Amino acid sequence: MIGRTGVALLALLAGMDAAAQTAPGAEALAAKFGAREAVQQISLAPDGAHIAYITPAGTRGSAAVVVDLASGKSTPIGLSDGARMTPLSCGWASAARLVCKFYGISDYGGQRISFTRLLGFDADGRNSLYLGRRTRNGQRPNQFDGSVIDWRTGDGKVLMERNFVPERAELGTNIVADTRDGLGVELVDTVTGKAQMVERPDAEAETYYADGQGNIRMKMELPRSGTGQLKGDAVYSYRPIGAAKWLPFSTSLRDDRNSLDPIGVDGTRNVAFATKRLDGRLALYSVALDGSMTRDLVSSNPQVDVGSIVRIGRRGRIIGATYVTDRRQTDYFDPDYKKLAAVLRRALPKTPLIHFLGATADEDRLLVFAGSDTDPGMYYLFTKATRKLEALVMARPELEGAALGQMQAVQFPAKDGTMIPAYLTLPPGGATRGLPAIVMPHGGPASRDEWGFDWLVQFFAARGYAVLQPEFRGSTGYGDAWFADNGFKSWELAIGDVSDAGRWLVGQGIADATKLGIVGWSYGGYAALQSNVVDPDLFKAVVAIAPVTDLGRTKDEADGFANRDLVQRQIGSGENVGKGSPARHADRFKAPVLMFHGETDVNVGIGQSRLMDKRLRAAGKQSTLVEFPGLDHQLDDSAARTTLLAKSDAFLRAAFGH
Repeated sequence: MIGRTGVALLALLAGMDAAAQTAPGAEALAAKFGAREAVQQISLAPDGAHIAYITPAGTRGSAAVVVDLASGKSTPIGLSDGARMTPLSCGWASAARLVCKFYGISDYGGQRISFTRLLGFDADGRNSLYLGRRTRNGQRPNQFDGSVIDWRTGDGKVLMERNFVPERAELGTNIVADTRDGLGVELVDTVTGKAQMVERPDAEAETYYADGQGNIRMKMELPRSGTGQLKGDAVYSYRPIGAAKWLPFSTSLRDDRNSLDPIGVDGTRNVAFATKRLDGRLALYSVALDGSMTRDLVSSNPQVDVGSIVRIGRRGRIIGATYVTDRRQTDYFDPDYKKLAAVLRRALPKTPLIHFLGATADEDRLLVFAGSDTDPGMYYLFTKATRKLEALVMARPELEGAALGQMQAVQFPAKDGTMIPAYLTLPPGGATRGLPAIVMPHGGPASRDEWGFDWLVQFFAARGYAVLQPEFRGSTGYGDAWFADNGFKSWELAIGDVSDAGRWLVGQGIADATKLGIVGWSYGGYAALQSNVVDPDLFKAVVAIAPVTDLGRTKDEADGFANRDLVQRQIGSGENVGKGSPARHADRFKAPVLMFHGETDVNVGIGQSRLMDKRLRAAGKQSTLVEFPGLDHQLDDSAARTTLLAKSDAFLRAAFGH
């Protein structure tokens, strides 16, 4: 529904309607770009006979499609209508058995909380079985059922992290309450549901690391205060092969930027891979798990952080590390995969983003993705023995043949002279000067943008806008100095960079100064609003999707959760909170504002947008709020995204006077 608006908005809204009517094909284009990705997650069976992928069913529902690769026959299996739970991933426990993880939001004690659930079923959709632990009279909600952390050999049994919730005793019965508490690991038969304890529950355990050989080799614990609040520290332990006792690996203290943080274990090499800072940037090390803790540098970059690993096969063998300069790069440790990646890039020159997504048990057949900035991507099956590459399914078939804008890495100077990296996407067709333009800051703020297809960016480019995505200070991936104190505590620095992005577009002649807008999602929505507090004359229109609008309210939203103290520290205190909250400075706004928000958002409560809208209208400013019932932060609904795109485009055109 559309939120109430003041009288001053009537002319603008009329202009929005007129703009929509006079823009041929705008609605159809919004529907194409707003359609959810056809492949939301994909996996390959251990014998290579089938693939399974999650795909949209209706505007917000989901189905699993199981494809027989020999015959090409597809079997759709309905998973969700999107009303309560959404599937996140499906993997193969055996050649004939799938395990899917679902995500949902529910109310508990007056608060909205997220939860996950696990379900197993045959490849034809039959013999479904709930794989979570059933708890009677739990002392707290069982939010997270668990996760598969080792898919093993494909015999139908998997290693699962499982959350144990202590039970209350039932008075008047002889039923013994289960008092086990915390995260444990069990070997679960996905057909029968029978489970065998592997690691007893640990109340402070946050995750376990399997080695791909059926062994639990590491765990991470998050210590809590006496009130149950997370302290912000992490304690890592490991075990040599065959040992029962946990040994200390490392401790990551809240304010320590020199910690050794494991991100994966490779049992084939008996090592953990961990990040540690080298000259202010994250580098990747291998650490021996034989008791010696021998540490070797395996990947680093002098410009950016190395922050992730590449796995292959059912055993999760680690074959490389990735980092992002102007594009994502992979530093392969495995020479065969390094060579294969180079061969595939030559074979697919228009889609140089090559990712290995899965493999059969013997790694003879590989699941591969290839895409680019102007190609949403294709999923392939590569057979090593025949060196045959077969196209399987397109990521976004609705956009086949659509003209897309090229994304290029650029830099612009901030007010203090610092060069800020960014991505510039110009409209397809060659126009480069005097364009309507958008600055689009990313969410997070502990995040960054990357080169590649982006449905939001490409829609606006297709509608004739230039789009600039600044990697403002406060972004991750560029080292400690760039991250500063994060984009909330250091909001003046971050917002200054965002505003300077707009000034650069105008100064370069790319943007028409009268047609410069700003669009952002989550923290990006916050940046879009706060930039108008800092410089009300720069941007002529603001679109904020699920934005933070009041930093004090963000702190309040964490009340009742274990991370409350961490959120308090992230946001900070004192006058910075008031100055950095756009909802407290509605009187400074000159540009009209359009906001979108999902009613069940647990990342940023919808009350943030409602507060901003109320304050703007009370100050006599132009504000519209579009609410989406039943949707959360990602607005994972094709109809909602189509509405978002169409209304944003019409709003910007009306604000720009065309």
